[in-house]
Amino acid sequence: MAALKYAGMDDTDSDDELPPGWEERSTKDGWVYYANHEEMKTQWEHPKTGKKKRCAGDLPYGWEQETDEKGQTVYVDHINKRRTYFDPRQAFTVEDVVVKPKRYDGNTAALEILQGRDLSDKVVVITGGNSGIGFETARSFALHGARVILACRNLTRASKAISLIQQEWHKARVEGMMCNLASLRSVREFAESFKAKNLSLHILVCNAAVCTQPWTLTEDGLESTFQICHLGHFLLVQCLQEVLRRSAPARVVVVSSESHRFTDLLDSSGKVDLALLSPPRKEYWSMLAYNRAKLCNILFSNELHRRLSPRGVTSNAVHPGNMMYTSIHRSWWLMTFLFTLARPFTKSMQQGAATTVYCAVAQELEGLGGMYFNNCFRCQPSNQAQDPSSAASLWELSERLVAERSAGIQAL
Repeated sequence: MAALKYAGMDDTDSDDELPPGWEERSTKDGWVYYANHEEMKTQWEHPKTGKKKRCAGDLPYGWEQETDEKGQTVYVDHINKRRTYFDPRQAFTVEDVVVKPKRYDGNTAALEILQGRDLSDKVVVITGGNSGIGFETARSFALHGARVILACRNLTRASKAISLIQQEWHKARVEGMMCNLASLRSVREFAESFKAKNLSLHILVCNAAVCTQPWTLTEDGLESTFQICHLGHFLLVQCLQEVLRRSAPARVVVVSSESHRFTDLLDSSGKVDLALLSPPRKEYWSMLAYNRAKLCNILFSNELHRRLSPRGVTSNAVHPGNMMYTSIHRSWWLMTFLFTLARPFTKSMQQGAATTVYCAVAQELEGLGGMYFNNCFRCQPSNQAQDPSSAASLWELSERLVAERSAGIQAL
């Protein structure tokens, strides 16, 4: 039953019960028709409602359509090792009308969005995919057939995350690779190792983040919240840009936060100020550093989309949810305590992953980007987050910081 659940085959009763002697069937191209065994005839219209239907989407992951020796269409479930003449897509048929995209909200889980989707031809890279929202994002993709790479700084935790996913489905294709965003050297090494695999890259999820960190400098001499949340991801995309272009259509999803609204990045001349992004110890406040990094995420996503969308690579930023209990706040006991109190009233990790998954796979978003999503719905970010000049200024600053600390990276 678990495999059927992941394939989008939950046990449900049909809304339109058939009269005795009738059977619902489907053609090879997914159109539903009705067979009357008593009168030995078929028709396109439902015998009670008069509606026409068709099967929605592709076959669920693990299913294949074949033809038997009599020329009849048969469906093979490779996961559960069975054959049937019943089209599994009939579990979620739709009326033969103009279909609007399904609406999701804050209660939607990531696996709901992927219901019935076969992602076996997709390669996904997720930073910070070994815990919290990143883990549920990775798990959701893997249980629908995608090849998922967890780009993590702790391979022991990545191994545990992989084990949990493969306990649910032993054929899940998940692997961990070292990528410490606090080290630009590590980011470059990850990119080179990934490119050596000669894989495509269809979905890149920039998920990893830290919050409420005490003031520390990375090995590159930058404040750690800024580098881990923004600059490391900026370099990662630059290093993988050719793979993304070659894999087009490809998507980048950048996990931001509503906290981006409570700060700004500009100096008196209107330029993005490095002194605000990577401040000295005496001017550092951890929450403000996080807010600024999350604003960087949206500006980065917007400018990335502007530059790469002509090459078939789109980018959107998302807010996963408020006050969610994850390990991101583990550095400050007070925030951990507050988030523990709020836990019964906030989203689950599966719900938190939904907006990321939606932006990564929604068919209605094909070719669209430069937007900000909350609860699987497009919304307006802050005024500065929408400012093209701020996005361009941040991009120029990020390019300079990376160029000063690395070599051989082609500019976008």
